[in-house]
Amino acid sequence: MKKNILISTGGTGGHVVPAEVLNEHLKQEFNVHISTDLRGLKYLNKEIKDIVLIDTPKLNLDFLIFFKFFKVVYLIFKSYLFLKNQKIGKVLSTGGYMSLPICISAKLLKLEIYLLEPNVLLGRANKFFLKFCKKIFSYNKKLKNFPNEYLYKIKIIPPLVRKKFFENNQLNIENEKFCCLVVGGSQGSKIFDNIIQDVIISLSKIHRIKIIQQTKQSNIENLKKVYEDVNIENVIFDFRENFVDLIKESDLCITRAGATTLAEISTMNKPFLAIPLKSSKDNHQHENATFYENLNCCWVMSENNFDKTNLERFLKDVLRDKTEYSIKKNNLKRLNFQNTWNDVNQKLLDIINEN
Repeated sequence: MKKNILISTGGTGGHVVPAEVLNEHLKQEFNVHISTDLRGLKYLNKEIKDIVLIDTPKLNLDFLIFFKFFKVVYLIFKSYLFLKNQKIGKVLSTGGYMSLPICISAKLLKLEIYLLEPNVLLGRANKFFLKFCKKIFSYNKKLKNFPNEYLYKIKIIPPLVRKKFFENNQLNIENEKFCCLVVGGSQGSKIFDNIIQDVIISLSKIHRIKIIQQTKQSNIENLKKVYEDVNIENVIFDFRENFVDLIKESDLCITRAGATTLAEISTMNKPFLAIPLKSSKDNHQHENATFYENLNCCWVMSENNFDKTNLERFLKDVLRDKTEYSIKKNNLKRLNFQNTWNDVNQKLLDIINEN
């Protein structure tokens, strides 16, 4: 008889995608339930049925703080009853304040708690629950801000990306046009819109270029028209389930530095220019990007330096001489060649099932 496990997630796609991947890995051996907030609900695969809504408010110090506090207390009570009634034996959190009620309830019920930290920098919620968790999954041996007393709890696993990324990462597509994929992520692509469109239009006068660009839903038609008016082949999107196909089609990615996005691009062996979101909590996106930069797998440009002049200079250099591009592509292949879906699956199950 299968045991019951709950995956707690929510917020941005960077939290929800790993939760979906964990669901795929664990559902053959466990009855998997997923908790999420309203924000995370829109990113979850609609085919997933066992979902409980735990819409945790962000505890900012504002005039609603007392209301939020009582809501969190109510959600802890709701989570406690759910975990108990569903006979959940293990809880796995993908991080973030969204998991607060579930993890507190799991502690009260003395359940096994597992944490996932996809970033290079230990998140605040994970740091808070580190004392109570059994293990914490990480992609990196050297998590920053990690207390030495809990180092024994770290379990290293390959990045959690969907199975189709592993199935497509050995494909080499020769494009007639240089194809650039631009990914702003769920926390904002606005800064990319005007800068990138002007640079691509300028470069298209001397190079054959195709652009695949993420933008907000309300800007799709406008941005598409801008490119079509100057005969630039384009794909403009907001959120795509087939993100793997867009990466596969590209030669170079320009992206924010969320851990999940970088893991997906990296697994596909695509060199990328990372523009870390400077407002990311504790500057974790900068740390994520620096990890790959130190391995010579990508380029990093700060948001303050991200302008039309610097971006155009960068792309011209890449288009003129592919030496550095090829080095980074080969380094990505070396980084990922041992990682397979089955390998990740076996590591996860071995750790979760060990006594």
